[in-house]
Amino acid sequence: MPRAFLVVMDSVGIGGAPDAERFFNDGRPDTGANTVLHIAERQGLALPNLDRLGLGAAIRLASGADAPGLAAEPEGLWGAATEISPGKDTPSGHWEIAGVPVPWDWHYFPDRQPAFPPELTARVCELAGTQGILGNKHSSGTVILDELGAEHLRTGWPICYTSADSVFQIAAHQEAFGLDRLLKLCEDLAPTLHEMRVGRVIARPFTGTPGNFTRTANRRDYAIAPPAETILDIAANAGRDTHAIGKIGDIFSHRGIGKLHKGKSDAELAGHLLHLLDEASPGSLTFANFVEFDSLYGHRRDVKGYGAQLEWFDGIVGQALDRLQPGDLILFTADHGNDPSWIGTDHTRERVPVLGYGLPKRGIGNVGFSDIGASVLAHLGLDAPGHGKSFL
Repeated sequence: MPRAFLVVMDSVGIGGAPDAERFFNDGRPDTGANTVLHIAERQGLALPNLDRLGLGAAIRLASGADAPGLAAEPEGLWGAATEISPGKDTPSGHWEIAGVPVPWDWHYFPDRQPAFPPELTARVCELAGTQGILGNKHSSGTVILDELGAEHLRTGWPICYTSADSVFQIAAHQEAFGLDRLLKLCEDLAPTLHEMRVGRVIARPFTGTPGNFTRTANRRDYAIAPPAETILDIAANAGRDTHAIGKIGDIFSHRGIGKLHKGKSDAELAGHLLHLLDEASPGSLTFANFVEFDSLYGHRRDVKGYGAQLEWFDGIVGQALDRLQPGDLILFTADHGNDPSWIGTDHTRERVPVLGYGLPKRGIGNVGFSDIGASVLAHLGLDAPGHGKSFL
């Protein structure tokens, strides 16, 4: 039986979203944002493997722009995908790719201080056993540790903050506060946030001393569950082996996942992907997320770092293509944009590339996010979810 590998390059957008004017960064609409194009224009990009699959052609299709250095004749299946969910966030993008467009508007906390309603703050204090919380505002995760880490050690109060995403994040010292205590706090709090349509509660453990705090790899996301069956559920219910690499388990509330493969970095996650290309069973589905484009470089508006990460990942793509077995399909796509040249720190509303190998080379045009998941299931010989149409 054929195997399928679905790889999300987190935030690697290619511009051209038809509704970009409805989404904002620091009051400026996302119209014109284009993650890969703007990196290529500012410093050039050497992406021979992604480009030969059709990345440059996909950028031209999505946005009408020619990206410098990305002009190869496509040798793979290529196109661009447009999102219909009313968000530009991680759950929205992944759920829709997996066949479940988000049917509601997410709740976002206002960018003011305090950001959280008193009843929510009281609930956190009740569960944490503290007299108060620290933060209670929008902030970068690294900045708030420098600002409030010492106060956290002194008081024992959790650091609670949010961002432009629909998230509630809690940072706590892994030793002084306790990792298990932090994870339980987030797990117990999650139902309250999910009722508010907040997408994720995120545990952000850290270690160190004042002036030298470091976030650890023990982050845990407690995400609201998708409201319908995803491609993971459908494959698992059909008796297929399902593998989740990276954040996929958290994004889908660990539903429909047979085996989870975590790592401290994208480099470790790449090792899992390459291993599964060698070892995954016939008929299996592997769903992977590579997050560092977004988390380390997009939000921090680091054009140089983002470009270097793309070039590193292009090497992984080459190794992955070499490991494909007869009948395999591998698709590379993204969940949203995060243009590192753009104003603000939030994601950017963009179309995303759809680049495939294992099928005859051809352009598929502009498709929907849900068409990606429908195509994966069609390749596996399984019925499509409620949304999406196969482009195979």
